[in-house]
Amino acid sequence: MRIRLVPAVPAVLALALLAPAGAAVASSAGTAPPAPPACRESRLSVAASASDRPDTVRISVTNRGTRACSVDRVPTVVFGDLDGPALPVPGAESAPYRLPAGGSAHAAVRTLDPAATELRLVDRLTVAGDPAHRGRTFGAASLGAPEGIRVWEPVTTWWHRSTAAADAALDRYAD
Repeated sequence: MRIRLVPAVPAVLALALLAPAGAAVASSAGTAPPAPPACRESRLSVAASASDRPDTVRISVTNRGTRACSVDRVPTVVFGDLDGPALPVPGAESAPYRLPAGGSAHAAVRTLDPAATELRLVDRLTVAGDPAHRGRTFGAASLGAPEGIRVWEPVTTWWHRSTAAADAALDRYAD
């Protein structure tokens, strides 16, 4: 049996291991900077509008603050009194999305699965930049659907820098 010698832990690694849990450690790998703090709802403008595409709504959020902040990378879109928000495509966990001061993010929401054999009509939808926010409610008529918004298995894209990018993302996940 041979005994294998293990080299001593390099000093930099030892210091990193001894650093307090919240301390930042420099890395030569160039990790991304930490996300800015969460956006306060009062500093956000939320908008929704009808799209030229059937059963699709375009939404946006704008940071009216003077500093960058973060919203959730997946918008929260709820339809009337129906259970649960639109599902993200691609599927995703919560994570921050950086909004610069004065910056906007855009998403596309498909309200009705093209293969749906059922549907519900709702009189409103609510959009929020973060699940912790109340969001803003938009009536069906203001979204070009005076009879009601047609809903069945709705999906939403993540936030994007432009409406064109949001539309393209939705196209990639069309059924």
